[in-house]
Amino acid sequence: MERIRTAVHADHEAIARDVAAAIAATIRRANEQGRFAVLGLATGSTPVGVYRELIRLHREDGLSFARVRTFNLDEYYPMAPDSIHSYHRFMWEHLFDHVDIDPANVHLPSGTVARTEAEAQCAGYEARIKAAGGIDFQLLGIGKTGHIGFNEPGSGARSRTRLVTLDTVTRRDAAADFFGEEFVPREAVTMGVATILEARHIAIVATGEHKAGIVRRAVEGDIDTEVAATFLQTHPSTVFHLDRAAAAALTRIATPWLVDEVEWTDDLALEAVVWLAQQTGRGVLKLTQRDYVEHKLSSLLAKFGAPGAVNGFAFNRLGAKIRGRSKLPRGQKIICFSPHPDDDVISMGGMLRKLVLNENDITVAYLTSGNIAVFDHDVRRYLDFINRLSREYQLARGLTESLTGRAEAFLESKQPGQVDIREVQDLKRLIRESEAVSGIETLGLPPGAARFLNLPFYQTGKVRKDPIGPADVAIVRALLDQIKPDLVFVAGDLSDPHGTHRMCKEAIDAALVGLSPQPEVWLYRGAWQEWSVTEATWLVPLAQEELTLKIQAIFKHQSQKDSAPFPGLDEREFWQRVESRNKETAAALDRLGLAEYFAMEAYVVDAPR
Repeated sequence: MERIRTAVHADHEAIARDVAAAIAATIRRANEQGRFAVLGLATGSTPVGVYRELIRLHREDGLSFARVRTFNLDEYYPMAPDSIHSYHRFMWEHLFDHVDIDPANVHLPSGTVARTEAEAQCAGYEARIKAAGGIDFQLLGIGKTGHIGFNEPGSGARSRTRLVTLDTVTRRDAAADFFGEEFVPREAVTMGVATILEARHIAIVATGEHKAGIVRRAVEGDIDTEVAATFLQTHPSTVFHLDRAAAAALTRIATPWLVDEVEWTDDLALEAVVWLAQQTGRGVLKLTQRDYVEHKLSSLLAKFGAPGAVNGFAFNRLGAKIRGRSKLPRGQKIICFSPHPDDDVISMGGMLRKLVLNENDITVAYLTSGNIAVFDHDVRRYLDFINRLSREYQLARGLTESLTGRAEAFLESKQPGQVDIREVQDLKRLIRESEAVSGIETLGLPPGAARFLNLPFYQTGKVRKDPIGPADVAIVRALLDQIKPDLVFVAGDLSDPHGTHRMCKEAIDAALVGLSPQPEVWLYRGAWQEWSVTEATWLVPLAQEELTLKIQAIFKHQSQKDSAPFPGLDEREFWQRVESRNKETAAALDRLGLAEYFAMEAYVVDAPR
């Protein structure tokens, strides 16, 4: 069913190693042939790991870029090359400044050319690619609309480098980088589909659950001008590099029994029975022999001997996942690691309340400040409060006026996307810290249960963060050594739009290595998705009043209320997503014929380090 060759990797790092190795081989092969290698390069969060690995190969393995020419896919228009949003700046910061490439051999579309000259610039870009001998290796990402480069829905197979209007979904997806959709450029210069397809080899990379649906559409669906990535099906040497999350919707991953003979494990059998129940609209215990035969599950039926046996197995397996308060930890030392100062209550507010009632010793460790997710108008409101408080009680006005004066002057002249000065960053951090304390107090935890770690990787003041480093791991390890927890909760989702959750998990995983005794690790999901009932190890029921209390705790995060700065593509507020998702998990069990609950949170027990 896959019309593009796909490689599924264990994680982001494995993708980076494989793709960088292919690029390195391309460079060396071209140089051995006595010519320059020509690379087509992409920007965004997806290729950063590839560029990091190429830099390592340059420094440690002697990979030279002295005889390499590069052509970038695209650039926003208009866009100054020194802007923090510029792809020109991105490429120099993430690759070119760290290797021995000649700047004369670097080609990027211009975001500053006059509109009257844009068409000539695009034609000249095509001519330079042709003069270089064509692209040997093209690196691509894929957008939520299926765009490659900025070839939005409607782009044809014969399209060339041109100025395009950006799709609404694309602009909304980029809004966080620009601190507001209204600041995202409406146009961009991009290589065309035909230009991309002329590359000799293409590697397209996708990571995270939020890409799973469009990956399946690109790989298994018909060629369609509405999904530019489907044109890659016609290319003779394209490889789709995916992590497991991005590959999850592919038929061979989601329903392998529809593709080929499978070896039935207990986990796969449960997935198949739940899938069959969903396809037929029946409860698990009502599935018949005809259902199994008509849906290509005869081999599963043969393994168990009869529909009643396999139905009973699945029903009991699902029922065993349900853990009420009496089956949850009691009297243990527990750390809840929260990437941002609201993920704890959003993702596991119900669990935290139950653990409080079970008299556990709980620490909530906030890994980052979350300060970039505070609107400037919230800061202005607090500055006004500080000024009023200072006047009312005749506080040290010189100190307060100095602080508020610098912050107010900066905010008055701040440009869209400009990095905040330190005072404003600190004010935003303190706003989120006070909200976090209020949130856990709602669930019955004391203020002292909150620990704010402020990991260094996050402290760039920008949406894009530094890689996880030894300092980040050391801070997490110090807390683990101090608390010596029996159980830790970690954000295990890969749908966080900017990767902070994934990077925080990376720091925690590294800190857990060699720790003795090893705590049990439970993974929760963030604001974007929930574990399915088949993926989950434990399903924790919530009564109506427990879900209400959880939502009240979310409300304490006022800076994220009504309109969060980084909502993703879901326009609902976080509490609305939580209510819907927790109720849906319970409803999914109900539809399968199990007991009916009001709402549920889901958790996965992670493998020991």
